[in-house]
Order: sequence, then structure tokens, then C-alpha cells
Amino acid sequence: MTNRLAGQASAYLRQHAENPVDWQPYGDDAFAEAARRDVPVFISIGYAACHWCHVMAHESFEDALTARELNDRFVSVKVDREERPDVDSVYMAACQTLGEQGGWPLSVFALPDGRAFYAGTYFPPRPLPGRPSFRQVLDAVWEAWTERRDGLEGQAAALAEGLGGVFSSQLLDLDGGAAPVEPGLLSEAVSALVRLEDPEHGGLGRAPKFPPSPAGSPGGRSPRCAVRRSSTLWEAASRATR
Repeated sequence: MTNRLAGQASAYLRQHAENPVDWQPYGDDAFAEAARRDVPVFISIGYAACHWCHVMAHESFEDALTARELNDRFVSVKVDREERPDVDSVYMAACQTLGEQGGWPLSVFALPDGRAFYAGTYFPPRPLPGRPSFRQVLDAVWEAWTERRDGLEGQAAALAEGLGGVFSSQLLDLDGGAAPVEPGLLSEAVSALVRLEDPEHGGLGRAPKFPPSPAGSPGGRSPRCAVRRSSTLWEAASRATR
């Protein structure tokens, strides 16, 4: 039995078409369903050549019990970052603002309007020292959603404000055109990249060069907001690992 990724143009998305997770592509329909069901959205972003994306897919997204929890409590959305770099850049900024280093797979939990309230990267199937399992994260998010939703909505609002309103309705419009570029923004970005270029070793800035340099943000500025990494979600999910 296939999910709603069958027939997608992205080969990466089609790789997940037979997962027991009821994946949907990123778009208005997925977020409308989350609003109708009154559940949070789980957004998993990866790409075909990403090793840890395939590891997490095998460990968690092919697991029947994990899939049942995702299907019952979330609307699950799969994104190919090579197909939707705009979506990837917004949620990666949210992840890094929350204090995570960033990387892929990118695992994001969002309100039905698309605003993120928690994000991480790879989560293992079993807890590791200082890192919860993926199912522990799912349980912690669901507990917060059902018992402390005001806190999640406040976190999402603070994060969106700190990122300068990047969680716009335009990101949900798969058929919409590109946003207009502010005058001078491209030249400012090029100048910032030139200043960061490493002519001896290549790439941007000094080692380590992964995750990508914040130069990818407009004008080379990293996003900032008053959101702490040690959120109640992380603490709740991490308790079982201590």
C-alpha cells in the first residue's frame, strides 16, 4: 500500500511512498488536514544522497509502531530539500535558532499554520546518553500539544518573530511565484560571500564548514530570537535518557 508520495516528481519523495507513515507532500492540503484534525505537523526534510536520512527512514519511518503513532497524532510531511530549498532554508533557520547545529535529516514540529515550535535533526530509535529516541520526542510533543498548547504557540510566535516573519503563507503556495527580491539584496549577499570565501581551502569561512555558513541568510546575518534550546520539550524527552 502506498501513501500520498506516490507519483511525486521527486525521486527522493517516491522512495518513501511505501513507508507505513502516511506521508504527504508539502502544501496547503497537508496543513489544512492538520487544522481540521487539530493535530501538530511533523515535517521531515532530507535528500537522496543523505546517509542519515536513509538511516532514520529505515529505523523509524519503516517501523510499524512509530508509523502508527505518527499517523494517529500528527500530519506527516516529507520534503526534498533539493526540490524545495526555500522550505528547507526557513526550517533550517528555525532549527539553528533553537540552538541545534542543523543538518539532515531535519525534523521539525509545527503548528497547523506552518510555524515551527520545535526542531532537531537525526533522532535514534532508542535513547542515547543525552539524546532521546524519536518516539520519546513524539510522546513529548504530543503531551505538550494536549496539555500545554499555549506554551507551544508562544514558542512558535517567538520563533517566527525572531526570524523576521519568514513563516509566511507564500511558503505554503506550491504554485506561487518567487517572492520579490529587495533592491540591493543580491549585491549585498554576493559581497558577503566574497568576503567569506576561503581561497586556499575552498568553501566559505574557516573549518568546520558543515553545517553551511550563515552566509546563506540574507546579507550573511544569522537569525536570532529569544528562544532557548533547553525547552520543556527537550527536557521532557530527555528525562528517560538520564
